[in-house]
Amino acid sequence: MKKLIALLLTGCMVAATLVGCGAKEATANPDADVAVEETASDLEYVKEKGVLVVGITDFAPMDYKDEAGEWIGFDADMAKGFAQKLGVEVEFVEIDWDNKILELDGKTIDCVWNGMTLTDEVKAAMDCSNAYCNNAQVVIVPADKAADYQTVESLEGLAFAVEAGSAGEAEVTALGLDCTPVKAQSDALMEVAAGTSDAAVIDSLMAAAMVGEGTGYADLTYTVGLNSEEYGVGFRKGSDLVAELNAYFVESYAAGTMQECADTYGVAAALVEQK
Repeated sequence: MKKLIALLLTGCMVAATLVGCGAKEATANPDADVAVEETASDLEYVKEKGVLVVGITDFAPMDYKDEAGEWIGFDADMAKGFAQKLGVEVEFVEIDWDNKILELDGKTIDCVWNGMTLTDEVKAAMDCSNAYCNNAQVVIVPADKAADYQTVESLEGLAFAVEAGSAGEAEVTALGLDCTPVKAQSDALMEVAAGTSDAAVIDSLMAAAMVGEGTGYADLTYTVGLNSEEYGVGFRKGSDLVAELNAYFVESYAAGTMQECADTYGVAAALVEQK
C-alpha cells in the first residue's frame, strides 16, 4: 500500500511539473547564454532576448548592403530606428521570400520588413502594419526592345523571370504568361541582363533605383505597369508589435525623420502619410 501511495504521489508531482512547463516554453537564443521564455507578447519576447530579427532580401532601395557590408536602405534604416525605440539591437536575416510565413511562424525572424506588398494572402497569414509606401509591379525589358512591349497584350510569348512568392509572380501568373521563379528580384534582373529570360516583373521602387542610365543595369528599362499596391511590415498573428510599429511610423512621420530617410533613398514620392 505504501508503495502504491508513493507511486501515486510521484505521478501527481510529474503531472504538476508538466502543467507548469506547459504555461511557458523556453526557446534558445543563439546569441545568449540562457534560454528566452516565450510569452504571449511579442514585444516582451523581443525585449527579453534583446534583438529584433528582421527578415529581408537583397532589394535596393529598401534593403541592401553598402561597401562595408552593412545593411542599409529605407526599410533597413527605419527598422534600425524602430529597434532603437524598443531598446533592442536589430539583426537582418536574408530569407527565401517564398518561405517568409514559415520563417515568421517558426520564430527564426520577428517580422518581414522588405518592401512587402499587402496582398490578401499576406494579410491572411500575418498581422500587418499600416501601409507606408505605394508601389506597382512593372515589366523590365532590354532598353533596345522597349518600344515593342508597351501594352499588356504585347507581352504574350515572353519568358519572364520573377521572384518566387512575390506580387510580381502573382501578376504574371494571373495573366497566364510563362515565368520562371528565382530567389530574389535582383536575380530576375540578372536573368534579363544575361538574356536567359526575355523580361522580368519587379517592384517599381526597385526598378527606379536599379535600371536605366546611371545604374548597374543601364541597358534595361521598365515599361508596362501591371497594378498598384502598398507596402507594409508583417508580424506574427496577434503580435502586439504591430501597434508599436504603427505608433513609431506616426511619430517619425510627424518629426520628419521618415521623410528624410525617404529622401535619402529616393522613395519620397511613394511615401504614404502616417496619421
